Amino acid sequence: MARPVKKPPEQWKSEILDAAQKLFLTKGYEETAVSDIMEEVGGAKGMFYRFFQSKEEVMQALGDRMFFRNNPFEAVKERTDLNGLQKIRELLVLNQSDTERNQLNVQAVSILKDPRILASAIEANRRVLTPLWFELLEEGKKDGSIRTEYAKELSELLPLINFWLMPSVYPATAEEIRHKYCFIMEALSRMGLPILDDETMAYAEDLLERLSEDEGDKE
Repeated sequence: MARPVKKPPEQWKSEILDAAQKLFLTKGYEETAVSDIMEEVGGAKGMFYRFFQSKEEVMQALGDRMFFRNNPFEAVKERTDLNGLQKIRELLVLNQSDTERNQLNVQAVSILKDPRILASAIEANRRVLTPLWFELLEEGKKDGSIRTEYAKELSELLPLINFWLMPSVYPATAEEIRHKYCFIMEALSRMGLPILDDETMAYAEDLLERLSEDEGDKE
């Protein structure tokens, strides 16, 4: 009998993430067990714990991988036909069009109730997204499409907005979430970042609907 082919560690890790992504999208995060993931991969549960401490950690790793594979900041970076403000509006639309990642993000809302996971997610956003936002804001300042003296502060604030809007982190009714969103848009506009236009408004309506549904599911 032939021996099973040994896989390098990175291949195991990649296949575990592939299986988790497939199952989370088809079966749902809550309904998927670690044993389901490893059955899909064809390995023992012990192999799972060589790479991940928990299913929640897999969800975080998936979110990171999907972001970097379809990074909206990179997609708009070389667009010479757009100014800084237009690039920001475009990346918001591109971000919303990534339906699989958004579907997983909705499922991940519940795990943010864990303070450790929430802190880790905030730290990851600060480390990865803040520099990317700052670069775009500075570009907008240089081309005149963004008029603000708060590029640094805005680059730190923008990655936190989604957390503030999540009812699992800051409890709120559907109407309160919409009111908070209007507040954010007005505050950003007054800080020299008027990001709301027809396309981003469509993005906003979809975001608010999903957040409201998340609130409704808990009632």
